[in-house]
Amino acid sequence: MRNPLSEKVLSIAPSGIRKFFDIAAEMDDVISLGVGEPDFDTPWHVRDEGIYSLEKGRTFYTSNSGLKELRIEITRYLKRRCNIEYDPIKETLVTVGGSEGIDIALRAMLNPGDEVLIPEPCYVSYLPCVVLADGVPVTIQLKEENEFRLTKEELLEKITDKTKILILPFPNNPTGAVMRRKDLEDIAEVVIEHDLYVISDEIYSELTYGEAEHVSIASLPGMWERTLTINGFSKAYAMTGWRLGYICGPQKIVEQMTKIHQFAIMCAPTTSQYAAVEAMRNGDEDVQMMRESYDQRRRFLMHAFKEMGLKCFEPFGAFYVFPSIAEFGLTSDEFAMRLLEEEHVAVVPGTAFGACGEGFLRISYAYSIEALKVALERIDRFIKRLKAEQTAK
Repeated sequence: MRNPLSEKVLSIAPSGIRKFFDIAAEMDDVISLGVGEPDFDTPWHVRDEGIYSLEKGRTFYTSNSGLKELRIEITRYLKRRCNIEYDPIKETLVTVGGSEGIDIALRAMLNPGDEVLIPEPCYVSYLPCVVLADGVPVTIQLKEENEFRLTKEELLEKITDKTKILILPFPNNPTGAVMRRKDLEDIAEVVIEHDLYVISDEIYSELTYGEAEHVSIASLPGMWERTLTINGFSKAYAMTGWRLGYICGPQKIVEQMTKIHQFAIMCAPTTSQYAAVEAMRNGDEDVQMMRESYDQRRRFLMHAFKEMGLKCFEPFGAFYVFPSIAEFGLTSDEFAMRLLEEEHVAVVPGTAFGACGEGFLRISYAYSIEALKVALERIDRFIKRLKAEQTAK
């Protein structure tokens, strides 16, 4: 029989995140610190608005681009929080999660052979989406000594005459790294000089800690017309299962993205859109409460790592830490597997997010302090055992 499968799809490896959780699902007494999902329920007033929309029979398609009132609230939010202005009708598209936005942005912008720069470690979907859009992924290996920030020098080193897009994934999954204003100004200078476009994935923008607030590269001079801003409701509003995101950018790009969305999706879930209007209008206090809780857990983890002698740079975004385990003489995969088998703690090997993640683990702190305490006790016990093994050799 003729092979029914696409060679392009066959060439893409499955997500490296799922392996450990498939194993963990078959084990008892496992504490999982791997899933990037808030442990908070969606705020009640947001759920209530979704329920009300169902009770009122609002179960029909919306426009392809999304509810007009939601798009208006999105643009108001971006003006208020990021000082970026977009037209809610012509420059805003509501998507099925931020992931759809990444996919259709690349499909709308790439011609075969166009190169896309992807700083790694990074979210697992970028590289496969580039391949599926017939682009060429070019990775930039970020360094721990730079706190996993993208530098101007690293960017310049990878640019060729085929480079078209830079994906800018900050605050970063898996490292928790952030880019401050000066960092972004340096990147913007290179982007403008080399006539590039930026897909700025800002899904964790509300989860930025410390005194400096999140800065969107689209707000910098000369960058609005070169940037697609992607965000959504999953992380900040604890709405992962509602599957809702959005993308804003220049009309000529958003129009073509909407065309793909129109044929592939039709529209984002109607109930989710009504709930999201409520989240945008009245959800600031919920976001603040969750951010403060995550920050407490972040500081708790950093203190615990220091006590047990586990090296980890301090992250200021998202809800992940990215500790180094290179000193123990195990690969990331070996360390994670032994930790799971011996102490029943599931984490994600750094290599799931790119080859330069070797020697690191991603640990999520989107879990209760109580769960983190138990997991850290087990990790500490495991590390002491590894050190004893090293000493005995």
